[in-house]
Amino acid sequence: MRALVVGVGLQGRAAVHDLDAAAVVGEVVAADVDVAAVEREVARLGCRKVRARGVDAAEPQALVRLVREVAPGVVVCMVPPALQLWVARAALEAGVPFVSTSYAGEVAMLDAEARARGVALLPELGFDPGIDLVMTRAALDGLDEVHGVRTYGGGIPEASASGNPLRYKVSWTFDGVLRSYRRPACLRRDGREVTIPAEEIFRPEHRHAIDVTGLGPLEAYPNGDAVRYAGPFGLGPAVRDLGRYTLRWPGHGAVWDVLTSLGFLGEAPVAVDGMAVPPLRFLARLLEPQLGYGEGERDLAVLRVVAWGLRDGRPRTIVYDMLDARDPATGLYAMNRTVGYTAAIGAELLLEGKLRGTGLLSPARDVPPELLFAELRRRGIEVVRSERAGEEG
Repeated sequence: MRALVVGVGLQGRAAVHDLDAAAVVGEVVAADVDVAAVEREVARLGCRKVRARGVDAAEPQALVRLVREVAPGVVVCMVPPALQLWVARAALEAGVPFVSTSYAGEVAMLDAEARARGVALLPELGFDPGIDLVMTRAALDGLDEVHGVRTYGGGIPEASASGNPLRYKVSWTFDGVLRSYRRPACLRRDGREVTIPAEEIFRPEHRHAIDVTGLGPLEAYPNGDAVRYAGPFGLGPAVRDLGRYTLRWPGHGAVWDVLTSLGFLGEAPVAVDGMAVPPLRFLARLLEPQLGYGEGERDLAVLRVVAWGLRDGRPRTIVYDMLDARDPATGLYAMNRTVGYTAAIGAELLLEGKLRGTGLLSPARDVPPELLFAELRRRGIEVVRSERAGEEG
C-alpha cells in the first residue's frame, strides 16, 4: 500500500519518517512545492521507501492526478489549514481515505459525499487537536456522569532554553502561532456559555496556573471553541465547566496582553514611510528569527486532560498527562513527533482496517484510546493516567 504525504514541512517530515518505518506501507510519496528540500530531509532521516514529488496544493487538478497514483492507499494532509479542503476533495474524488491534523473546518461539508462513496475523512488527528481529544474520550469513559472537563496543551522550550523575554520558541510556524493568538475562545463556566474576544484571552482574569510534574507551574489561557466538542463527546447540560487552554511558561501571557492591547496583532495596514504594513506581519517577521531553537536545545510538548464527575455515585477526578521532548537521534522536535507521528498512526490504522466508518470521522469518537496510546508508546510518547477522589474545584 502507498501513503501520500502532502506538505513536508516541520510536522510533515515526521509523518514521512514514521510511515517509512510502517510495515503496512510499501511506498511513501512525499509531495511538496520544494522537492529539493524534501530530498534533503529524507536523506537526513535515512528514509528508504520515500519518493519525493513536486506539487502545489493550491492546484486541484495536479492534486487529483497525484492522489490517483497512490490509490488504493491513504492521503496524509500536512499543508496549512487554508489548503486542506483541496487535498480532501482530491482524496475523495480518488476514493482514498484522508487524514489531517487541522481543525475540520470546511472538510465537514464533504461528510455526506464521503459516506456515499465509502471514504473515510479523519481531520483533527495531530497534537492539539488530536491526542488531546482521544485523551478526553478516555477520561470521560471513566465517569458515569460528567460535571466538568478542561484540556490543556502547549509547545514550549525546555526551561534551560526559555531565556528570552517571551519564554517561548517556535516549533511550528510562527504565523500559525499568531493566528491562534487572534482566535476568540468559547467556554462553559458554572453552566453558562462564555465567549472571550481574541483581544482579551491574555487578560489576567482569563489566565490561571497548573502544576505539571517535572516542569512546575505553567500558565494557561483560553484556546478556541471548547463548547463545539460537547456534541462529539455527548456532553449534556450536567457539564457545568468546559474549557480548552494553551500552556506557556509563566510571564508569557502578560507580555502578549500588552502587545495585543497596543495593536501588534492587528491586520489593518499602518502607513510606514509610504508603505502599508500590517502590524501582525511586521511582528511575525521581526520576532520569528529571534525565536529559533539552538543546536542541542529541546522543545517540550505538554498535554493534560482533567475530567470530573461521578462514578458509582461517588465524586471522582480523572487526569491524563502527556509530556514529550525533542529526539536527539532524529533531530525531530517534540511538536513534530506529536503532530506528525499521530497523523501517520491514523493513516496506518486506516490501512490496517483498525479504524471503522466512512464520512467525517472524529478522534473524539472514532479513534479507540487504547489503540492510539499503544502506538504512541511504541514511539516513546507516553500517556499517563491518574485518578483521585473528589471533584476538581
